[in-house]
Amino acid sequence: MRKADEQGFREFAVTHAASLRRTAYLFCGDWHTAEDLMQQSLMKLYQAWHRVQQQDHAGAYARKILLRTWLDEKRRPWRRAEQRDGELPETADSNADPDLVSGRLWARELIQKALIKVPPRQRAVLVLRYFEDLSVTDVAAVMGCTEGTVKSQTARGLVALRVAVDALENNGSAMETEVAS
Repeated sequence: MRKADEQGFREFAVTHAASLRRTAYLFCGDWHTAEDLMQQSLMKLYQAWHRVQQQDHAGAYARKILLRTWLDEKRRPWRRAEQRDGELPETADSNADPDLVSGRLWARELIQKALIKVPPRQRAVLVLRYFEDLSVTDVAAVMGCTEGTVKSQTARGLVALRVAVDALENNGSAMETEVAS
C-alpha cells in the first residue's frame, strides 16, 4: 500500500473506531467481542482500502463489513456454547441528578438485555436504524437486501424488542415481590 493510502486509512480508523466498536457492541452485547469484531473489520477494510477509497463510501462499507463479520462470528459453533451473563460496569454521571441517572441506567440496561434477545437480523436492523440513525435505504445497502425487507424486519424487531422488554420487566417485578416477602 502506498504511504498516502496508508495515512488515509489510519485517519479513517482513528475517527471511526469508536463508532464501529459501539455498533459492534450493540450487535453482540459484549465489549470484548465488540473489540474483536471492530479489529477484524478494520483488518478486512485495510485489505480493500484502495478500492473503497476510490468509491468514497468508506463508512458504509465499514459498517457492512462489521455486520457480515458479526454474522459470520455468530455462525461459529464454539460461540453457541458461551453464556454471557456478566454485568457491564457503568460510569457515574457526576453532573446529573442521582434519581435521573439511575432511571437512565436502568432503562439502558433493560434495552441492552432485551436487544440481545431479538433475533440477529432484526437486531442488526434495529441497531443500524435507531442507534446508527441510518435511513431505510442505507440499511438496505449495508445488509444487502431490499427496503421492504428492512421495513418488515424493523417492524418484527420492534415487536420482539417490546416482548423482551415486557418479559424482563415482569421478571424483575416478580423477583422484587419475592424478595419483599
